[in-house]
Amino acid sequence: MSDDGPEWFAPKRYGLGSGLPISWQGWALSAGFALIAGGLAWMLRDRPVVMWAVLTPVIATFLLICAKTTRGGWRWRWGETED
Repeated sequence: MSDDGPEWFAPKRYGLGSGLPISWQGWALSAGFALIAGGLAWMLRDRPVVMWAVLTPVIATFLLICAKTTRGGWRWRWGETED
């Protein structure tokens, strides 16, 4: 990720991935994802194969946006603090 990109999520201290949102955009994205994923899961609860076929691109898109907007990008971290 470039240094001038948006920073919506903090990096995890240990492991790979994003931590909590650090901007309103990150919170809005997380809330929107939860509402969409929950709504789709509830609407398609009787058709699990269709539910997963629909949810997979939604989840992948959410994770891609999280990866692109995490401060410092996604990489393995061992707990050291970054200055």
